[in-house]
Amino acid sequence: SVTLTLDPLVEGDARAMFEYRSDPAVCRYQSFRPGSLEDVEDFIEGLRNDLFNAPGAWFQFAIRLTASGELLGDIGVHFSVDDPREAELGFTVSPVHQGKGYATEAVIALVDHLFSLLKKRRVYASVDPRNEASIALLRRVGMWKESHDPKSLWFKGEWGADMVFGVLRSEWDER
Repeated sequence: SVTLTLDPLVEGDARAMFEYRSDPAVCRYQSFRPGSLEDVEDFIEGLRNDLFNAPGAWFQFAIRLTASGELLGDIGVHFSVDDPREAELGFTVSPVHQGKGYATEAVIALVDHLFSLLKKRRVYASVDPRNEASIALLRRVGMWKESHDPKSLWFKGEWGADMVFGVLRSEWDER
C-alpha cells in the first residue's frame, strides 16, 4: 500500500518546512538553509513559476503521509540543461520522520516517474561523502557510485568532496 503522496508544496507547508530545513543537522549537507519563515514562504511562492521538466529548473515536491496529509519532508528534481534526458534528485526528511523508510519510498516513486512517464535515460544524485544515511539510501534503491571527487565543490565557504550516484533506465527496469 502507498504510504506517501508527492505533490506540490503549498503556502501552508511553510512552517513545518522551516522547522526541519533550519535544523543544523538537516541542512548540514544542503545549500538551502532558511533564515526565517519568510525565506521558506518565498521559496514555495517561487516554485509556482517553475515549469516542471523545464531544462535547468529545480522542482520541489512535498513528501506527505497519504492518510493525514502531514508534511514529512521534500524531494527535488533538477532537469539538466546539458542533457534533458537526465535528471538529478535531492531529498530532505524531517528528523522526527527519518529512519522509517519514507525517503526510500519517495525516491523510488520519483525515479519510477522520471523513467516511466518522462522517459529519462539517467537519474543521479550528488551527495557529500560524510552523509552516510543518504549514501545508504541511494545504494538501497539501486543507484551505484559513479564518481567521488575530493575537494571539487565549493560549499559553505570551503572546498568539499562530492560523490555522484546514478542509475540508467535499463538498470532500473532490471532491478
